[in-house]
Amino acid sequence: MPDPEPPPPPPDGILWDIAGEYRTLLALPAAMAMQVAHPAVGAGVDAHSVFRTDPWGRGERSLRSLQLWVYGGEAAAAEGRRLRALHRDIRGTDTRGRDYHALTPANYAWVHATGFPVYRHSRVYLGQPFTPAQERQLYAEWLQVGRVLGLHDRDMPQSLEEFWPYYRRVLAEELEETEVVRDLVAVDRWVPPPDRGPRAVRLVLRVLWPVLLPGLARFRRFLTVGLMPADARVAIGLAWTPAQERRLRRFGRVVRWVSPRLPSRLRYAPLAHRARRSRPPAR
Repeated sequence: MPDPEPPPPPPDGILWDIAGEYRTLLALPAAMAMQVAHPAVGAGVDAHSVFRTDPWGRGERSLRSLQLWVYGGEAAAAEGRRLRALHRDIRGTDTRGRDYHALTPANYAWVHATGFPVYRHSRVYLGQPFTPAQERQLYAEWLQVGRVLGLHDRDMPQSLEEFWPYYRRVLAEELEETEVVRDLVAVDRWVPPPDRGPRAVRLVLRVLWPVLLPGLARFRRFLTVGLMPADARVAIGLAWTPAQERRLRRFGRVVRWVSPRLPSRLRYAPLAHRARRSRPPAR
């Protein structure tokens, strides 16, 4: 009899409350930058991803995938299988001359691992910081996401006491400012205008894009670097000033005030909103 497929995190857990919130999604670029700062991951994305030529499509697919891990129900495990199949042929040589494969546990596990410290760090600015008990619960739920993605328990630190030494070792021994990191934080590189959404909006954005892009690029860099844990920022070599820290704290105060006052359909991404509306009532 085959092993049962791992279930996604429970509907009464922390991830169901935060993973689909738009304010939480603001931290996704920070997690992605940490992922591609690993030489093997960065090399794979550099050679095989379409993030430069199709950034909006790539972002839309990534967001849907992430939402399925948490809110997908039976579709969560299917999405995990799809991702493993998608990465099965991604291999090559990284910037340090080492052979890599996308599904090598050390590489795949790091991509998953970045979510926890970014959730934890960004919450200090965009919501209420987690208590120690909530951090443990969040980490346990994030391990469940790892199982959905096809990681084995032996390849993931099984407790916070195991996670932080592992995390610090990767920061010290692996992370660097890869070419993909430089692309993700660049403010002077061309990004095509959005090609999703209502046609009228796309036409307006296409006309205004040369004016809008510089400011949006600076804001993207600001959030990417600012919502990244400080130790990861230092390990990669990304500058962050006291003035930027003050601006981020001011921005966070606005987000903390506005977000809880929004209706659910404006507070959560569509898939998360639908899942939360249909979840069974608490017993």
